[in-house]
Amino acid sequence: MKAIALIEGASGQFGPEALKVIGQAFDEAWAQIACNFGGDPAIVESARLSLASIIVALATDDSRDDQALKNAAVQAIAREHRSMFVHRPGPSVSEQDRQGAARGK
Repeated sequence: MKAIALIEGASGQFGPEALKVIGQAFDEAWAQIACNFGGDPAIVESARLSLASIIVALATDDSRDDQALKNAAVQAIAREHRSMFVHRPGPSVSEQDRQGAARGK
């Protein structure tokens, strides 16, 4: 896949620890956002490549916090692909209160 090749190709930019963090951040970020891109292989590949590019651009050789890198990348790709992300609101507080009351809580 092109996204993994892009990350592996960054080995000249980053040391082994940073590359490990970049790989973890990519895997975790993709797991979080993949459902937003459907099943079209071309769209999925484009989104993965975009995510990898964002993570490589955000990372430094001192990157050690995969969660911070993942979170920053997810925010960036959400801005870039805003129309692909579906807002799935949870129940409102009043709905939660009604559900709890109905269960006797």
